[in-house]
Amino acid sequence: MMRRRLRSAVVHVLVWVAFVIVVFPYFWMFLTSLKPYWLITSPNVWIFRPVLDNWREVIFESKLPLYLLNSLIVGGTVALVSVAVGSLAAYSFSRFNTGGVPARFAILAAQMLPPVVLVISIFLMMYHLRLLKTYVGIIVAHLSFILPLVTWFLIGFFDEVPRELEEQAMVDGYTRFQAFYKVVLPNVRAGAAAAGIFGFVLSWNDFFYALILTGGPTKTLPVAVAGFWTFRGIEMGQMAAAIIVAIVPVAVASFFVQKYLVKGLGGGLKY
Repeated sequence: MMRRRLRSAVVHVLVWVAFVIVVFPYFWMFLTSLKPYWLITSPNVWIFRPVLDNWREVIFESKLPLYLLNSLIVGGTVALVSVAVGSLAAYSFSRFNTGGVPARFAILAAQMLPPVVLVISIFLMMYHLRLLKTYVGIIVAHLSFILPLVTWFLIGFFDEVPRELEEQAMVDGYTRFQAFYKVVLPNVRAGAAAAGIFGFVLSWNDFFYALILTGGPTKTLPVAVAGFWTFRGIEMGQMAAAIIVAIVPVAVASFFVQKYLVKGLGGGLKY
């Protein structure tokens, strides 16, 4: 009994240590966003009178709200398209074993390459199609690496839906697509929602593709955050406030679907 209690106490301590290590940078960033400019370069100062100057400059005196809206538009569109197309592909892999195990891994082949290898081809394609600095260009670029991941993510959820349900539906007169839409999809809606948030987070956090393919009025939030590194130096207070704005939405969304995220990421390994 004593050993069990000791082991439990050690586990709890390790969990809290890990929690502090993970959360501390965000806490420090939040404190930095509340510091007056003359204390920004003093990271050891923990007690001070908080001010909202950095937040006011970021929200009301910069274009960050526009870039936030751009990220919402791009991320939302990528999430919807990737779930709509990825669910059809995942259903095909799950029910018909399309292409076998090699095809399941092949759809992730692009993830094995550095982004710089692909972005050159994507940049040239967007340049010739005149889609640079447009929503369409960055959305297509994001789909090129997010859609395969969302498809992989959804395979495990479709594997868990009994085939007998759709077979019974087809016996009752449904077509294959009607059985998929009215019987199978309602049983994987939680996984589809998690996959959508997963795709949204990947799009939201992307910096490399957005840096190359967007600009001006289509700039996304990560690129805008990096923009606080100016020729005068790093505007740490404003950057800290912008980072908090960027991480809160995805942190909250990920918290509510975390169990589906873990389950889905391993689902594509089933065959």
